Amino acid sequence: MAEHVTVLLVCGSGASSGFMAANMRKAAKKRGLDASITARSEAEIPNYINDVNVIMVGPHLKYLVDDLKEKYADREDLTVFLMNPKYYSMLNGEMAIDDLVKHLEK
Repeated sequence: MAEHVTVLLVCGSGASSGFMAANMRKAAKKRGLDASITARSEAEIPNYINDVNVIMVGPHLKYLVDDLKEKYADREDLTVFLMNPKYYSMLNGEMAIDDLVKHLEK
């Protein structure tokens, strides 16, 4: 993961993912990863879609993943995946960054 990555965390209201984003920023900085990580509600995705290359979806919004992949299928630079409930429920930024890196290396 050498280049800059811009990540949008999506949850219902943006509140819980806001805490996750802060923890992920700390974990990324500690590892020296060049990442911008923000959190927004699902309704705000269209406002940010052109500025991100990763969308991490909260586990409670699982239904969104396939919809987003289909809607933005023309975006080869966009990675969309579901956050694991294990790290999401604990707001574990380290584990979330591990998952992000794993998805970007695919």
